Amino acid sequence: VQQAEQLEIVLVEGGEVGCDGPVLQRAVLCLDLHAHVLDHVRQVRRRHGEGIVAEAADGLALPDGGEALARRQRQEGHEVAVAVLLDELRVQAARLLQVLEVRGGQAGEDVVDRAHVQSALDAQIRRADRVRSRTQEAIRRGTILIDVDGEAVGQVNGLSVLQLGGFAFGQPSRITASVQLGKGDVVDIERQVELGGPLHSKGVMILSGFLGQRYAATSPLALKASLVFEQSYGGVDGDSASSAELYALLSALSGAPVKQSLAVTGSVNQHGFVQAIGGVNEKIEGFFDVCRQAGLTGSQGVLIPESNVKHLMLRDDVVEAVRAGRFNVYPIATIDEGIEVLTGMPAGGRNRQGRYPRGTINHLVETRLHELSEAVREFSAKDNGKKSKSKGSAKKGSVRKGAAR
Repeated sequence: VQQAEQLEIVLVEGGEVGCDGPVLQRAVLCLDLHAHVLDHVRQVRRRHGEGIVAEAADGLALPDGGEALARRQRQEGHEVAVAVLLDELRVQAARLLQVLEVRGGQAGEDVVDRAHVQSALDAQIRRADRVRSRTQEAIRRGTILIDVDGEAVGQVNGLSVLQLGGFAFGQPSRITASVQLGKGDVVDIERQVELGGPLHSKGVMILSGFLGQRYAATSPLALKASLVFEQSYGGVDGDSASSAELYALLSALSGAPVKQSLAVTGSVNQHGFVQAIGGVNEKIEGFFDVCRQAGLTGSQGVLIPESNVKHLMLRDDVVEAVRAGRFNVYPIATIDEGIEVLTGMPAGGRNRQGRYPRGTINHLVETRLHELSEAVREFSAKDNGKKSKSKGSAKKGSVRKGAAR
């Protein structure tokens, strides 16, 4: 749908185009051309594949006829899926151009321009955004707790995308983390209550690997951390919130507060690199809408993976706000870059002695993990001392009892 909408913008933005039948025919013709090329490719591959299978069946050249046939079937399945997508785009393009013709005629104009296209797109969104508007209203009234200013420890604004039919929109979610003594477990509360999907659970489990390889290479992790999407009453899946969860965890460990004027999206690997995600435009626009209804301050913005910059195709109002300095989009490549933006503190790298400099996030996190490890060691020593005393008392009691006999 997004590609179809952009096609219409390209068609009318290049110059004034008449609001008549040829406009509709031109858009459909562009998509028909893609379908024609796809059909040609399919026919060539089908002929080539049948030749391979025929040779294999005759015992010639290729003994793996079954594998060749399976490969051809997989390829054709992919091509059919692409053809279905093109059909959907063709329908959307035709529907949008019909709306444009009606709007142009109602305005008494002979041509359509960018304003007509934007008006038609806005009308499509208004007809489908009931859930989005209700969610934003609940945030504005404080029913759903989302802060767009101030600071908080162990709390980050994550971003998700909801798909309702042909309409997708982004919305922020509060992600919180808590830390206590434990055995190195990072607990995904969504998974514990069977609300988290496998991809989300995978993203949370990656966080344990990141903490272990960065801060506990020579000593065991002695923490128990819990992560949760607050006020989430449905299923959660995907790993696009794993970087936000890691930022919340680092904040909880270091005690450094996170700016609530910023929201985060992006997955992360065990080495701290932020990876691309889907729905980046919807997520940015969703948080922008929440910030705008609260009042844009110039400090609000969204952290996105650097590898998603090429996918940006934002609404005009978001682009204008960024250009005017009232909203920000931060491309992030690593967790260290992101935590610096979120906290305003340097992340810090290891020096020649293998230690993080004082006053950095990594130093604070490592120090806290060391304190937890020492606390566990002390508890273990006390527990072992109590056990040895109880064993000694038991032996003395048995000796005295024997002597009395």
